[in-house]
Amino acid sequence: MNRPIGIFDSGLGGLTVVSAVRDLLPHESIIYFGDTARVPYGPKSKEAVTGYARQIAAFLLSYDVKMIVIACNTASAYALKTLQKSVAVPVVGVIEPGARYAASISHSKRIGVIGTEGTIRSLSYTAAISRFDKRAEVFTRACPLFVPLVEEGWLDHPVTRLVAREYLSLFAHHNIDTLVLGCTHYPLLKPVIAKIVGKSVRLVDSAEATARQVSDILIENDIVSGRRQAGSYTFYSSDAPQKFQELGERFLGRPMSGVKKIIL
Repeated sequence: MNRPIGIFDSGLGGLTVVSAVRDLLPHESIIYFGDTARVPYGPKSKEAVTGYARQIAAFLLSYDVKMIVIACNTASAYALKTLQKSVAVPVVGVIEPGARYAASISHSKRIGVIGTEGTIRSLSYTAAISRFDKRAEVFTRACPLFVPLVEEGWLDHPVTRLVAREYLSLFAHHNIDTLVLGCTHYPLLKPVIAKIVGKSVRLVDSAEATARQVSDILIENDIVSGRRQAGSYTFYSSDAPQKFQELGERFLGRPMSGVKKIIL
């Protein structure tokens, strides 16, 4: 089935999911929407974020997508169940895949999670990890400054390292062996985070885990692309498309085609 996959996020972070899906499923086409006019979602209410998610899902469905990926941890926490009940195509978020993988690889059953204020406040990762392993202890920390630092391009800046040490210091006291990067911006900070938490802590990239679940769902529903050539990629943003494209190339690690502005 050659219909595209729809992926959305509050802004740029979901492009790490696009990159992971593309690497794993190069023949699939993708339509991506970044809600840059209303970013960040983290501090907003559940009702507001769910409303945004409904609007974006309707937009993606107008392009006949065969599946929707909520590439935003906050929107996954608040709106996943609503969309799964209200749309006719499979919908997957980024929390469950990362939680499942973290539970499967942790030996000590002491797992850390970092994310936006909304994601951490929702306790979605704590609940999801507990579903996969009731023995697991989960320790969480909101890291709201990471997103603007990434979007500023300060991936290995002294300020970023200082902020990261402040945020991550609590995990040293909890003796975790696994840390979930519970925001799709955070994989770009992997080198800084890994250096601070140390080699004994495994980092879980929810983008990679989500790409594997997308593949499984496509196979289960018999909707894998039948094309032999590489899929196409179309990008939309709700504000500042030129800036989106400039920063987006950093997330994708390669040039992007023209980003189109659409106001929902």
